[in-house]
Amino acid sequence: MMGPAHSLSGAMAWLGVGLAAAVADRPMPWTVLVAGTLICAGAALAPDLDQKSATISRAFGPISRFLAGIIDKLSVTVYNLTRGKGERRRTGGHRTLTHTWVWAVLVGAGFSAAAVHWGRWAVLVILFIHMVLAVEGLLWRHARASSDVLVWLLGATSAWMIANIMDRPGMGSDWLFPGQEYLWIGLPIVLGAIVHTIGDSLTISGCPMLWPLPIRGRRWYALGTPRFMRFRAGAWVENKVLMPVFMIVGAASGVGALVLAA
Repeated sequence: MMGPAHSLSGAMAWLGVGLAAAVADRPMPWTVLVAGTLICAGAALAPDLDQKSATISRAFGPISRFLAGIIDKLSVTVYNLTRGKGERRRTGGHRTLTHTWVWAVLVGAGFSAAAVHWGRWAVLVILFIHMVLAVEGLLWRHARASSDVLVWLLGATSAWMIANIMDRPGMGSDWLFPGQEYLWIGLPIVLGAIVHTIGDSLTISGCPMLWPLPIRGRRWYALGTPRFMRFRAGAWVENKVLMPVFMIVGAASGVGALVLAA
Protein backbone atom coordinates (compact mmCIF):
# COMPACT_ATOMS: atom_id res chain seq x y z
CA MET A 1 0.00 0.00 0.00
CA MET A 2 0.97 3.63 -0.40
CA GLY A 3 1.77 6.01 2.48
CA PRO A 4 -1.67 7.63 2.96
CA ALA A 5 -3.42 4.26 3.15
CA HIS A 6 -0.83 2.95 5.60
CA SER A 7 -1.28 6.00 7.84
CA LEU A 8 -5.06 5.79 7.75
CA SER A 9 -4.96 2.10 8.62
CA GLY A 10 -2.66 2.86 11.54
CA ALA A 11 -4.99 5.58 12.84
CA MET A 12 -7.98 3.26 12.49
CA ALA A 13 -6.15 0.48 14.34
CA TRP A 14 -5.38 2.59 17.44
CA LEU A 15 -8.91 4.00 17.53
CA GLY A 16 -10.10 0.39 17.47
CA VAL A 17 -7.80 -0.39 20.40
CA GLY A 18 -9.25 2.61 22.20
CA LEU A 19 -12.77 1.21 21.76
CA ALA A 20 -11.64 -2.25 22.91
CA ALA A 21 -9.93 -0.75 25.96
CA ALA A 22 -13.09 1.14 26.90
CA VAL A 23 -15.19 -2.03 26.54
CA ALA A 24 -12.66 -3.86 28.74
CA ASP A 25 -13.05 -1.15 31.42
CA ARG A 26 -9.54 0.25 30.84
CA PRO A 27 -10.57 3.40 28.95
CA MET A 28 -7.95 5.68 27.50
CA PRO A 29 -7.92 9.35 28.49
CA TRP A 30 -8.76 11.38 25.41
CA THR A 31 -5.14 12.51 25.27
CA VAL A 32 -3.88 8.92 24.91
CA LEU A 33 -6.52 8.23 22.28
CA VAL A 34 -5.46 11.26 20.24
CA ALA A 35 -1.71 10.90 20.78
CA GLY A 36 -1.78 7.15 20.16
CA THR A 37 -3.77 7.61 16.97
CA LEU A 38 -1.22 10.06 15.58
CA ILE A 39 1.74 7.95 16.73
CA CYS A 40 0.23 4.83 15.18
CA ALA A 41 -0.51 6.70 11.95
CA GLY A 42 3.13 7.80 11.80
CA ALA A 43 4.52 4.41 12.84
CA ALA A 44 2.54 2.79 10.03
CA LEU A 45 4.95 4.47 7.60
CA ALA A 46 8.10 3.40 9.44
CA PRO A 47 8.73 -0.07 7.92
CA ASP A 48 9.40 1.58 4.56
CA LEU A 49 12.57 3.15 5.95
CA ASP A 50 14.31 0.35 4.05
CA GLN A 51 13.55 2.20 0.80
CA LYS A 52 15.14 5.57 -0.02
CA SER A 53 12.19 6.75 -2.11
CA ALA A 54 9.62 6.17 0.65
CA THR A 55 7.79 8.98 2.47
CA ILE A 56 9.59 8.30 5.77
CA SER A 57 12.98 8.35 4.03
CA ARG A 58 12.28 11.86 2.74
CA ALA A 59 10.51 13.19 5.85
CA PHE A 60 13.59 14.42 7.73
CA GLY A 61 15.84 15.41 4.86
CA PRO A 62 19.44 14.16 4.77
CA ILE A 63 19.14 12.53 8.20
CA SER A 64 16.33 10.15 7.20
CA ARG A 65 17.89 9.47 3.78
CA PHE A 66 21.17 8.51 5.48
CA LEU A 67 19.31 6.31 7.97
CA ALA A 68 17.36 4.69 5.12
CA GLY A 69 20.64 3.69 3.49
CA ILE A 70 21.84 2.08 6.73
CA ILE A 71 18.55 0.24 7.27
CA ASP A 72 18.59 -1.02 3.68
CA LYS A 73 22.09 -2.45 4.12
CA LEU A 74 21.19 -3.99 7.48
CA SER A 75 18.03 -5.51 6.04
CA VAL A 76 19.68 -7.09 3.03
CA THR A 77 22.50 -8.41 5.20
CA VAL A 78 20.09 -10.09 7.63
CA TYR A 79 18.09 -11.47 4.72
CA ASN A 80 21.09 -13.01 2.98
CA LEU A 81 22.44 -14.46 6.23
CA THR A 82 19.14 -16.11 7.18
CA ARG A 83 17.60 -17.02 3.81
CA GLY A 84 16.70 -20.62 3.12
CA LYS A 85 18.23 -22.79 0.44
CA GLY A 86 15.42 -22.09 -2.00
CA GLU A 87 15.48 -18.32 -1.54
CA ARG A 88 17.49 -16.22 -3.96
CA ARG A 89 20.17 -13.83 -2.82
CA ARG A 90 19.17 -10.16 -2.77
CA THR A 91 20.96 -6.86 -3.24
CA GLY A 92 18.14 -4.66 -1.85
CA GLY A 93 16.48 -4.90 1.55
CA HIS A 94 12.99 -3.58 0.83
CA ARG A 95 10.20 -5.66 2.39
CA THR A 96 12.54 -7.81 4.44
CA LEU A 97 13.67 -7.12 8.03
CA THR A 98 11.62 -3.98 8.73
CA HIS A 99 8.51 -5.72 7.44
CA THR A 100 8.55 -8.40 10.14
CA TRP A 101 6.74 -8.57 13.47
CA VAL A 102 10.06 -9.23 15.21
CA TRP A 103 11.27 -5.81 14.04
CA ALA A 104 7.97 -4.18 15.08
CA VAL A 105 8.24 -5.50 18.64
CA LEU A 106 11.93 -4.60 18.98
CA VAL A 107 11.39 -1.03 17.77
CA GLY A 108 8.34 -0.50 19.98
CA ALA A 109 10.15 -1.93 23.02
CA GLY A 110 13.14 0.30 22.29
CA PHE A 111 11.01 3.44 22.16
CA SER A 112 9.20 2.49 25.38
CA ALA A 113 12.51 1.85 27.14
CA ALA A 114 13.85 5.20 25.94
CA ALA A 115 10.75 7.03 27.18
CA VAL A 116 10.90 5.39 30.61
CA HIS A 117 14.66 5.79 31.01
CA TRP A 118 15.19 9.31 29.65
CA GLY A 119 11.82 10.81 30.46
CA ARG A 120 10.35 13.97 28.99
CA TRP A 121 12.97 14.75 26.36
CA ALA A 122 12.84 11.23 24.94
CA VAL A 123 9.04 11.47 24.87
CA LEU A 124 9.24 14.78 23.00
CA VAL A 125 11.59 13.26 20.41
CA ILE A 126 9.34 10.21 19.96
CA LEU A 127 6.26 12.40 19.61
CA PHE A 128 8.02 14.77 17.20
CA ILE A 129 9.14 11.95 14.90
CA HIS A 130 5.69 10.40 14.75
CA MET A 131 3.79 13.68 14.52
CA VAL A 132 5.84 14.61 11.45
CA LEU A 133 5.20 11.20 9.92
CA ALA A 134 1.48 11.45 10.71
CA VAL A 135 1.32 14.80 8.90
CA GLU A 136 3.23 13.33 5.95
CA GLY A 137 0.86 10.38 5.77
CA LEU A 138 -2.56 11.76 6.69
CA LEU A 139 -2.14 15.23 5.17
CA TRP A 140 0.19 14.22 2.37
CA ARG A 141 -1.20 16.62 -0.23
CA HIS A 142 -0.66 19.61 2.06
CA ALA A 143 2.68 18.27 3.32
CA ARG A 144 4.06 17.96 -0.21
CA ALA A 145 2.83 21.44 -1.08
CA SER A 146 4.56 22.89 2.00
CA SER A 147 8.20 23.17 2.95
CA ASP A 148 9.76 20.53 5.19
CA VAL A 149 10.47 23.20 7.79
CA LEU A 150 6.75 23.98 8.18
CA VAL A 151 5.95 20.29 8.62
CA TRP A 152 8.72 19.99 11.23
CA LEU A 153 7.42 23.06 13.08
CA LEU A 154 3.92 21.58 13.12
CA GLY A 155 5.30 18.29 14.41
CA ALA A 156 7.37 20.00 17.12
CA THR A 157 4.46 22.19 18.23
CA SER A 158 2.09 19.23 18.37
CA ALA A 159 4.60 17.15 20.32
CA TRP A 160 5.14 19.90 22.88
CA MET A 161 1.42 20.55 23.38
CA ILE A 162 0.52 16.86 23.70
CA ALA A 163 3.35 16.18 26.16
CA ASN A 164 2.37 19.19 28.29
CA ILE A 165 -1.20 17.92 28.56
CA MET A 166 -0.33 14.28 29.22
CA ASP A 167 2.15 15.24 31.93
CA ARG A 168 -0.71 16.54 34.07
CA PRO A 169 -2.05 14.13 36.72
CA GLY A 170 -4.66 11.77 35.33
CA MET A 171 -4.14 12.83 31.71
CA GLY A 172 -2.58 9.64 30.45
CA SER A 173 1.18 9.52 30.96
CA ASP A 174 0.80 6.37 33.08
CA TRP A 175 -2.21 4.86 31.30
CA LEU A 176 -2.29 1.05 31.46
CA PHE A 177 0.91 0.86 33.54
CA PRO A 178 0.37 2.79 36.82
CA GLY A 179 3.59 4.28 38.11
CA GLN A 180 5.41 3.75 34.79
CA GLU A 181 5.03 6.93 32.81
CA TYR A 182 4.97 6.51 29.02
CA LEU A 183 5.67 2.79 29.11
CA TRP A 184 2.59 2.48 26.88
CA ILE A 185 4.08 4.68 24.15
CA GLY A 186 5.65 1.73 22.37
CA LEU A 187 2.27 0.03 21.86
CA PRO A 188 0.99 2.26 19.02
CA ILE A 189 4.45 2.01 17.45
CA VAL A 190 4.30 -1.79 17.43
CA LEU A 191 0.71 -1.72 16.21
CA GLY A 192 1.47 0.73 13.41
CA ALA A 193 4.31 -1.44 12.10
CA ILE A 194 2.19 -4.60 12.27
CA VAL A 195 -0.71 -2.93 10.48
CA HIS A 196 1.75 -1.84 7.77
CA THR A 197 2.81 -5.45 7.18
CA ILE A 198 -0.81 -6.61 7.04
CA GLY A 199 -1.54 -3.89 4.50
CA ASP A 200 1.40 -4.98 2.36
CA SER A 201 0.18 -8.58 2.53
CA LEU A 202 -2.86 -7.45 0.52
CA THR A 203 -0.65 -6.40 -2.39
CA ILE A 204 0.82 -8.55 -5.15
CA SER A 205 4.23 -9.05 -3.50
CA GLY A 206 2.93 -10.11 -0.09
CA CYS A 207 4.95 -9.60 3.10
CA PRO A 208 7.34 -11.85 5.12
CA MET A 209 5.87 -10.66 8.42
CA LEU A 210 6.39 -13.95 10.30
CA TRP A 211 10.15 -14.23 9.76
CA PRO A 212 12.07 -16.20 11.01
CA LEU A 213 9.39 -18.90 11.20
CA PRO A 214 9.89 -21.37 8.32
CA ILE A 215 6.86 -21.58 6.04
CA ARG A 216 6.95 -24.03 3.11
CA GLY A 217 10.69 -24.32 3.51
CA ARG A 218 11.32 -20.57 3.42
CA ARG A 219 12.18 -18.19 6.24
CA TRP A 220 11.21 -15.13 4.19
CA TYR A 221 7.92 -16.49 2.91
CA ALA A 222 5.75 -13.62 1.66
CA LEU A 223 2.35 -14.11 3.26
CA GLY A 224 -0.72 -12.66 1.63
CA THR A 225 -4.32 -13.08 0.66
CA PRO A 226 -5.24 -15.44 -2.20
CA ARG A 227 -3.69 -14.21 -5.44
CA PHE A 228 -6.99 -13.19 -7.02
CA MET A 229 -7.66 -10.85 -4.09
CA ARG A 230 -4.34 -8.98 -4.23
CA PHE A 231 -3.80 -5.61 -5.90
CA ARG A 232 -0.98 -3.30 -6.87
CA ALA A 233 -0.02 -0.54 -4.42
CA GLY A 234 -1.97 2.62 -5.27
CA ALA A 235 -4.65 0.74 -7.22
CA TRP A 236 -8.27 1.89 -7.24
CA VAL A 237 -9.31 -0.64 -4.58
CA GLU A 238 -6.89 0.99 -2.15
CA ASN A 239 -8.04 4.55 -2.84
CA LYS A 240 -11.75 3.98 -3.47
CA VAL A 241 -12.54 1.12 -1.11
CA LEU A 242 -9.98 0.61 1.65
CA MET A 243 -9.26 4.24 2.56
CA PRO A 244 -12.96 5.16 2.97
CA VAL A 245 -13.43 2.01 5.07
CA PHE A 246 -10.46 2.98 7.27
CA MET A 247 -11.94 6.44 7.81
CA ILE A 248 -15.46 5.21 8.63
CA VAL A 249 -14.36 2.41 10.96
CA GLY A 250 -11.79 4.66 12.64
CA ALA A 251 -14.28 7.47 13.22
CA ALA A 252 -16.91 5.10 14.61
CA SER A 253 -14.35 3.45 16.91
CA GLY A 254 -13.09 6.83 18.15
CA VAL A 255 -16.58 8.09 18.94
CA GLY A 256 -17.40 4.82 20.69
CA ALA A 257 -14.21 4.99 22.77
CA LEU A 258 -14.94 8.55 23.90
CA VAL A 259 -18.59 7.85 24.71
CA LEU A 260 -17.80 4.76 26.76
CA ALA A 261 -14.98 6.56 28.59
CA ALA A 262 -17.18 9.51 29.53
